[in-house]
Amino acid sequence: MHPVLARVDVAALFLRCATSEQSSGKCPRWVWNRRLGAPLGRRRIRRYHPRLMNTPNPTVDAFVNRAKSWRDEIQKLRTLLLACGLDEDIKWGKPCFMFEGANVAIIQPFKEFCALMFFKGALIEDTHGLLRSQGEHTQSALRLEFTSAAQIKKGVLQSYVKQAIAVEKEGLKVEFKAKHELELPAELTAALEKNGRLATALQSLTPGRRRAYVMHITSAKQAQTRAARIEKCAPLILAGKGLNDR
Repeated sequence: MHPVLARVDVAALFLRCATSEQSSGKCPRWVWNRRLGAPLGRRRIRRYHPRLMNTPNPTVDAFVNRAKSWRDEIQKLRTLLLACGLDEDIKWGKPCFMFEGANVAIIQPFKEFCALMFFKGALIEDTHGLLRSQGEHTQSALRLEFTSAAQIKKGVLQSYVKQAIAVEKEGLKVEFKAKHELELPAELTAALEKNGRLATALQSLTPGRRRAYVMHITSAKQAQTRAARIEKCAPLILAGKGLNDR
C-alpha cells in the first residue's frame, strides 16, 4: 500500500475507534504505530476519571501533614467543607474551597487562632453572631475564628457554608464603596479644613494615590501617630507625589 494512503487509513481507523469508544463506553485494547502503520500489540489504554467535587486533593493532604500548628482544626474544617460538596486546592499558600470554580472560603492558620474566611462574607447572614471582620478596610470578606477543634460545630459551620454556596448559585456580587467614598480619619479631616491648599492638593491626586495616603494614615492606631503621619505626608501631597514616590 502507498505510504500516504496507509497513513490516511490509519488516521481513519483511529477516528472510528474514538467514535466507537464514546458510543460504547469501552476503551480500545490496542494502539497503532502511526509511523509504521502496524499494531504494537494489545495494550490497555488508561481511561480518564475526573476527580469528584468532594474528593480530597493530594496537595491539601501535604499541607495538612506539614502543618506545625492547628492541624486538628484544619483537618476538621476541611472534612466538613468537603462534605458540603466543595472542591479544594491550594491558593495563596492555603487550603481554598470552591464551588463550580468560584472561591467560597479559605482556611487561615494564624498564631492566635485558626480562621475560615468567606470571600463574600458580607452577603452571608450572621445567624450565630460569629463572623469577624479582617480589618476596617475590608468590604467583602468575613471569617470565623477558632482556638480549638471543639469550637468547630458541624451544624453551625455548615449553615454558613450553605449560605455561601447559595450566594454563588445566585451570582450575587458585593457592592464595593467607590474609592472616593473612603472615610477620612478625624485628624486628616481637621488638617484639610485648616489647610485649604493641602485639601486641594489631596483632591488633585489620582484616586490610587489618594487612597494610599488615607489608608496609611488610618492604619495608625493612636491619634498622635495619625497626626504625625499627616504632618510627614503633607509635603509629598503638596508636591503632587504619591506615598511611595521619590
